[in-house]
Amino acid sequence: MFINLTLEELPRLFNSDYISRGINYAKQGMVLDAQALESSQKIVATVQGSNNHRYLCTISLEQLPSKIQGRCSCPVAHNCKHIVAVLVKHLQQQRPVHNNQLDNNQQQTPSIPTNTLTSDNSPTPCLRFFSKQTSLINGTNYDDYVDLTFKYTDTLVTPNNPDTKRMTHQAGNKIEHITRQIEQENEAIDFLFEHDFEIAKNAQPDDALRFYNYEEEHGWFCFHEQLNALRVAGWEITIDPSFRFNLIEPDQWYVDLETDKNEAWFDLELGVKSKDKAISLLPILVAVIQQQKQAKTLQAFLEQADNAPVYVRTTQTDILILPLGKIRHILESLIELYEPNTLGSNGKLKLSRHQAGQLNTLAETDLVWSGTQAPRLFAAKLAGFKEIETVSIPKTLKATLRPYQQQGFNWLQFLSEYGLAGVLADEMGLGKTIQTIAHILKEKELGRLSSPCLVVATTSLMVNWHNELKLFAPSLKVLVSQGDRRKKHLSTFANYDVVLTTYPLLPRDFEALTDQHWHLLILDEAQYIKNPRSKVTETACKLSANHRLCLTGTPMENHLGELWSQFNFLMPGLLGNEKQFRALFRKPIENQSDQARQKQLNKRIAPFMLRREKSLVAKELPEKIEIISRVELSGKQRQLYETIRLSMNEKVRQEIDKKGIARSQIIILDALLKLRQVCCDPRLVKLESAKKVKNSAKLEQLMEMLPEMIEEGRRVLLFSQFTSMLSLIEEALDKRKIAYVKLTGQTKDRRSPVKQFQDKDVPLFLISLKAGGAGLNLTAADTVIHYDPWWNPAVEAQATDRAHRIGQKNQVFVYKFITTGTVEEKINTLQQKKKALADALFGSGKQTNKLTENDIQALFEPLK
Repeated sequence: MFINLTLEELPRLFNSDYISRGINYAKQGMVLDAQALESSQKIVATVQGSNNHRYLCTISLEQLPSKIQGRCSCPVAHNCKHIVAVLVKHLQQQRPVHNNQLDNNQQQTPSIPTNTLTSDNSPTPCLRFFSKQTSLINGTNYDDYVDLTFKYTDTLVTPNNPDTKRMTHQAGNKIEHITRQIEQENEAIDFLFEHDFEIAKNAQPDDALRFYNYEEEHGWFCFHEQLNALRVAGWEITIDPSFRFNLIEPDQWYVDLETDKNEAWFDLELGVKSKDKAISLLPILVAVIQQQKQAKTLQAFLEQADNAPVYVRTTQTDILILPLGKIRHILESLIELYEPNTLGSNGKLKLSRHQAGQLNTLAETDLVWSGTQAPRLFAAKLAGFKEIETVSIPKTLKATLRPYQQQGFNWLQFLSEYGLAGVLADEMGLGKTIQTIAHILKEKELGRLSSPCLVVATTSLMVNWHNELKLFAPSLKVLVSQGDRRKKHLSTFANYDVVLTTYPLLPRDFEALTDQHWHLLILDEAQYIKNPRSKVTETACKLSANHRLCLTGTPMENHLGELWSQFNFLMPGLLGNEKQFRALFRKPIENQSDQARQKQLNKRIAPFMLRREKSLVAKELPEKIEIISRVELSGKQRQLYETIRLSMNEKVRQEIDKKGIARSQIIILDALLKLRQVCCDPRLVKLESAKKVKNSAKLEQLMEMLPEMIEEGRRVLLFSQFTSMLSLIEEALDKRKIAYVKLTGQTKDRRSPVKQFQDKDVPLFLISLKAGGAGLNLTAADTVIHYDPWWNPAVEAQATDRAHRIGQKNQVFVYKFITTGTVEEKINTLQQKKKALADALFGSGKQTNKLTENDIQALFEPLK
């Protein structure tokens, strides 16, 4: 083999010290058995070094002339003096030389006796894996290595001993001579080099060739993937009991379930079996999650391909290999595993009966199930909730249900049949009340109403509930437990089918309400219990009932904690405790817009929440048109806004710098309140400077629009959250002699103004947002005006739905008065964040809900 290289070019390729010593080795004839392999562009040889050690050398010429790749079994291992000696010897041999210049040490191959056989048997590479433990002052150290030898028939050869060129083997009555295949041995050695192994130092000629993996733990894991292929290729692989990287694969995955006496909770154990050895998997998975979280690599870890291996140590020597795809599937089903202290001392996961639905997802994987079957049977029932059967309408119901109301009624009956609780979260105006009344009647018809039903609602809804029960279910015996007269009936609840009471009365009547066991406990406008630490919420959770039901068009107004509070009332444990919910769902979704966690939450609550939108189910509803009516501040009102903005901005900044945003809420809200009041009417602001400002751009625009609307025959609902603003509007209406009715929290008789408006005696209804945002059916209206924007779009939507609901025949126009460039415009922007959070809960929208310093800055921006 000719190499286009000269001795003068060696300094470019080698260390100068190696060059001089290598040339001397070549001159001294210390290069033995050099062979040029044309097929693989390699030179292989044995070099006798100091102390009579002999070293195997392999030189790859593929990258010449730019680079030499030389491997040697000496401690240097790469492009050493022995490699130089072999290369110099080859360069000398490829030039014409005199006989006396030939290498005197070149050995002749001895002749083979006629009574022997010759063989070129291929060597069998033999790998044996070891770990050696060393005790140190600071702990324990481990050396992990692999020894390589070659087997020719039944003779072992160590690569470090090049003296053994041929071996003899008794074959019947003849002696077989076997020639070592150095090229094939070097190919095996090269294979180890290519997989990040390096030769151990100070190897003796009779020792096996010892390799360490310089990638350490990761390198051993990766090399394990090659073992099966090597075995197939004929290599002998031996794993010594001491080796710390004994990788094992599961033969079987299993789940074991165990319930408590009441079957309200169950313990789940998940594990794998390998060679009949059971390994509990849940503690391992929790540890993996925590390790990845600490390293801040959890997201990248979970995004790997399904076939990516996960290595977890189970003993000092055993490492379990788990496919990431299967682990990811389990983690998505059992999200509780992300909480570090979620497992019991027995390594099992305790789940509520209502969480059994998660077993359906686990069942999609190849698992062997054992233990009690009760949770799985219950999970199977939950899985079929979309295909619930149609239930006949109760005979005593004095109403006809629309198709979607029939479906809601079917769903409520499904919950009752299987002992479940739920949230009927239809949009406002779709008839949650009539669906619930039908449900109560059916329970009585089926003989399940063994104790009364309790309906808890806001004070404003008592009349509505009483009227609709009287109208649609006259066969039911109803008690309105309200006012001072209620006290004489507190001991008679069992005599009625339905008891109506209000949220404020729950703590007051705690003893009587908790003494009675209820068949059905219904919370209307259930967002009222959004604060889990309020007395009302605590009382509601302590009431005893067979079934619980929440009715609300807005199960979440501001943040996901409100949703948790309602589900904690319905089914404690479904979403974990408050701390777990905050860590597992609320923070990732609200602060990080984690879509995967959002989907997991939606999937968790889906069987227990039914929500329909008017646009999808009530096709007969006329169109709703929303219009932003922009108002420009001017003159002294504009100056007042800027004066207050500047002073409050500085005050808010100082407070945030001192206490942070979270602890500055009171002063922030006070500052924003003053700015919003200026936008509505300067007379609302309790400051001396505001008294001097007599004009209100928004009120002036309203008074221009209203007369025209009324003249056109429009029937108008006007909402404001400021009752004092409604009083100012009243003054302006009186001057213009425009007839109206009014409803606020101070209104004693709610029926009269509602009747007057519905009977079309007056064209205008002034309503405070808090008092009239729910519980009213005002389909006589075709126009809604929101005089001032509120933070929560759901509250505004509820108010709008007083008109845009079932029974409305006219197109509904919705006007939102917004002062341009002011805090009102910024509120409108922030509303979209909260709306997106709600949309994500019911659909697939992206969301964010965290009030940031940028939001604060935007709220206090100057007018442009």
